[in-house]
Amino acid sequence: MSIAGQDLIVNRKDLSDTQVVPVTFPDTPRDGECLLRVDCFSLTANNITYAVAPESIGYWNFFPTPKADHGRVPVWGYAEVVASAHPQVPVGKRVYGYLPMSTHLMIRPDKVTDFGMLDTAEHRQPMAAIYNQYSFADADPAYAPQHEGIISLLRPLFTTSFLLDDYHRSNDCFGATQLVLSSASSKTALGMAFLMAQEKPSGLTIVGLTSPRNVAFTQNLGIYDKVVTYNDVASLPQEKTAFVDMAGNADTLRDVHKHFDTNLMNSCRVGLTHWQNTSNFVDGLAGGPKPAFFFAPTYAQDRIKDWTPAGFQKKAGKASAAFFGAAANWMQIENGSGAQAVQNTYLQMLKGNIDPSKGHVLSLHT
Repeated sequence: MSIAGQDLIVNRKDLSDTQVVPVTFPDTPRDGECLLRVDCFSLTANNITYAVAPESIGYWNFFPTPKADHGRVPVWGYAEVVASAHPQVPVGKRVYGYLPMSTHLMIRPDKVTDFGMLDTAEHRQPMAAIYNQYSFADADPAYAPQHEGIISLLRPLFTTSFLLDDYHRSNDCFGATQLVLSSASSKTALGMAFLMAQEKPSGLTIVGLTSPRNVAFTQNLGIYDKVVTYNDVASLPQEKTAFVDMAGNADTLRDVHKHFDTNLMNSCRVGLTHWQNTSNFVDGLAGGPKPAFFFAPTYAQDRIKDWTPAGFQKKAGKASAAFFGAAANWMQIENGSGAQAVQNTYLQMLKGNIDPSKGHVLSLHT
């Protein structure tokens, strides 16, 4: 017997070319394996970053597909164990973690604890271990069925926000008195700005760069000291500045480096929400340090060593609770189910046509 499912696959050479293809899974996994039913997942600009990130990072390698030049874009969400051949992972166990835009996923659990497990499927081992961890919902103090949407949307993004906040605080904001974040309405930028605004370093001004259509939304949140459009970079005061680039727009990067020149103390690349204009990042930069890519999983592993896993979870959990509570006041969760809803939302996200006040939680199941 087998279980019928679906995968949404993407042409890696043309990210707007998508297909929903049928797949089948055995209802009796091989020894040591578990079959997960992917019940819901969030879709954000962060997932577009996974699709357009450099090949060397390996995001396409987590969930391969037999079709040449195609892949499955990773997402974050909740799944349930529907078939198990692992003695420590019972059917019915609910998990949170890294998933494909699919109806099902076969994993090979190991290092099972009361809190979660690790997928040790061979093809996933070369990539960052943090992406292979699945946490058990019944061991998560923040979990409730009605909270799955906001946790799926914000937890993976906020972890990066939390790490960026720590990175800048640990380095005294690189001597800057002005912190500038591009793609300021993105959830990762909002999370970092929210954290920096709590116990804000003395004399620091937090500035958001965004598109004209998102200025009002971003300003009204009260997180940033100042919000300007990308065309108004030159209006920012000439003072020592640290730049956190969530957008990855080559023109914006050049404008920031040109305007601040020797006053640019650090240039940190994080996301690629403006993925259409990401070529030749460092070409034509007039001044400032060379942009350095911030890879959250590596920084997280270093902090876990410093703080211990329990210490890391405690610090991140305390920070996330505050942000999740604030975000509930402005984020509207929109649910969608079925292949058409998932494809349509993905394509709108790809085009950047998503309202930042809305969070999309999806499922390929109808």
